[in-house]
Amino acid sequence: MQFTKKIVAVVAGVAMCAGLTACGSSRTGQSGDGDKIEKGATIGISMPTKSEERWNKDGNNLKANLEKQGYKVILSFADDKPAQQNADIENMVNNDAKIVVVASKDGTAVGPAVEKARDAGAKVIAYDRLIMNTDAVDYYATFQLEQTGVLEATWLIDKLGLEDGATGPFNIELFAGSPDDNNSKYFFKGAWDLLQPYFEKGILVNPSNHGGGVKASDKAEDIWQKIGVQSWKAEQAQKDMESILDSTYAHGEKLDAVLSPYDGITQGVANAIESKRPDMKPGTDSWPYITGQDAMEISIANIANGKQGETVFKDVNKLANAVEELIIEIAEGKEVSGINGKFNNGNLDVPSKLLDPQGITIDNLSDLVKANYVTQSRFNELTKGTLLEDQIK
Repeated sequence: MQFTKKIVAVVAGVAMCAGLTACGSSRTGQSGDGDKIEKGATIGISMPTKSEERWNKDGNNLKANLEKQGYKVILSFADDKPAQQNADIENMVNNDAKIVVVASKDGTAVGPAVEKARDAGAKVIAYDRLIMNTDAVDYYATFQLEQTGVLEATWLIDKLGLEDGATGPFNIELFAGSPDDNNSKYFFKGAWDLLQPYFEKGILVNPSNHGGGVKASDKAEDIWQKIGVQSWKAEQAQKDMESILDSTYAHGEKLDAVLSPYDGITQGVANAIESKRPDMKPGTDSWPYITGQDAMEISIANIANGKQGETVFKDVNKLANAVEELIIEIAEGKEVSGINGKFNNGNLDVPSKLLDPQGITIDNLSDLVKANYVTQSRFNELTKGTLLEDQIK
């Protein structure tokens, strides 16, 4: 993927903004306070669902790492239910968890539960999704959120030739993540900041009325929830895309690109296109450029066979390692290292560890094997019989 000077500047600005999102008071006690947590103590890990591939990897990676360090771990999955997640966290508190790690299903709804954890003396770490509107959050660990959208938009800009002077107009459909996930707005903002100028010039157009329609004058904060996919579900994305195709692309109209923030949503979009527009063939010029995120196994297969052009790889192994380091430093009463930003959750500026994501396309798909994210044998299974087959024999 080639970045122009303009796009590189935006990426640098995003990285700086991560530390400037603060607008309220900061949580104190960023360094160890001298109170150590003994080995064998309980650490709670609450993940939002077991139905999504990445949360299984995140939860089990972190659990394995901490158990190797000698800690007892309670790992729970909330089945996409905020009430269940609150109950899970309360159970951890009742079992004397000294540290509670929470990847929230609903960043606001989980507030009361983490406040109980805080009141019981536990440290609270928000994992990948910020916990909102409470002062009961000690740390936040995630990836550079806006950069995810920057990588997606940059790839679309490159494939459509926009920086090379292509004038279109190009039809693009836009999706955002779940409206109840605080990360979704950052992903979309990173992309919209780059795409909006092309809307203003009329080079990119959004002909459908999805979410009320997207216009050049719209601000990111006014769009993302309207075009969001509840709970990031592929099934909902497929229904939405089918409606878009029926209303706007039912008579052979060209669909040039789809901004999708997540591989599951991308799969739903691809399913809809194959169902409603069988004349559009993956791997050919008739198929739109489609983005994604999370480097799920389905995206590896989809990129290899031409259904998906790009995904954003967030190495959850590295995130688990970063949170493990954070937990060990807290447990040993040491100063916490690696804090390189802040995110305001409505009540305070939460000290944050921010990791860099990576854009993945067919050209560097094997990087996922090099990162030990997927085994070579599994990679070969996923890409067998696809556009990549000759490259992996």
